[in-house]
Amino acid sequence: MKQEILSRIQKKFPLVQKPFEVIADELGMREDEVLEILQAEKKANIIRQTSAIFDTKRLGYKSSLVAFKIPEEKISTAVKIINAHPGVSHNYERNHDFNIWFTMAVAPDSVLGLEKTIQTLASLTEADDYIVLPTLKLFKINVKLNTTGKDEKKEEVKKVLHKDIKLTPLHHKIIQRVQYDIDFVSEPFADIINDLDIDYETFFNTLQELQEAGVMRRFASILNHRKAGFNANAMVVWDVDETIGDEIGAKAAAFSAVSHCYLRPKYKNWPYNLFTMVHGKTTQETNAMIEEMAQEIESKDYMPLYSSKEFKKVRIEYFTPKFAEWEKKHATVA
Repeated sequence: MKQEILSRIQKKFPLVQKPFEVIADELGMREDEVLEILQAEKKANIIRQTSAIFDTKRLGYKSSLVAFKIPEEKISTAVKIINAHPGVSHNYERNHDFNIWFTMAVAPDSVLGLEKTIQTLASLTEADDYIVLPTLKLFKINVKLNTTGKDEKKEEVKKVLHKDIKLTPLHHKIIQRVQYDIDFVSEPFADIINDLDIDYETFFNTLQELQEAGVMRRFASILNHRKAGFNANAMVVWDVDETIGDEIGAKAAAFSAVSHCYLRPKYKNWPYNLFTMVHGKTTQETNAMIEEMAQEIESKDYMPLYSSKEFKKVRIEYFTPKFAEWEKKHATVA
């Protein structure tokens, strides 16, 4: 039952007063049994975080994937500098000359802006070269590890039309609270309800509004890939024809093993524009999936980039003063 529970909380977390009671009823278990399993998985670091997952862009932040070329002897110092920025959520070393890959976001009120912030980091880390790879088209972002082994190889990726929304002070207050990890207790949202002095109906209706507007992608648990047994996770980059990029991106996104799929710009020193994250338990399994994808994806070339080291993997903290503090500290470098 453990794998069934882990699968369930990744896909659609019940947004109700007692979510674990709902999961227990679905699986023919008791609520305390579900909680005991989840608490143990959290303690073992199998479950990384359970919280709302927000769309950075829809919150007004600007973001991009960035690759730095850092000399081997400078990697340790460079990583500390990069990781110190509050907008860096993921940072990996990968098997390429562009060896340090990280995601960068800057706040809506950033004085430096995205490009100047990246330039500042390149200067501070003494990078030999770098490329900025913003999202041109998002086809899929949905991390769901196949813990049960029962998921189909292909899945339907639905296009969702989002409603317009003007964020109110209540929206901001709830966003600030639900971005953090919940406890595995019977009523995990009780503290938020009490602290904000609202009722459950208002709380869940607000979350529904945020989801319908695309501000909140979903509420779910994210697993620690390696701890969960998925030890071979590759960022596969493809050189595809931009004129049929939408068609090819949709094909790639349909593979269940693909959690992220984006179209990004090409450069003279970087010909790859379709990016897919492919997850597997072994390198053999992942490579087999990549080969299967290559049979369907029309590309001039492709390359799997495996991460050799994970330096940082956290959620960005939205609407905090940390961004302004970083800019104030490094304004002279810019």
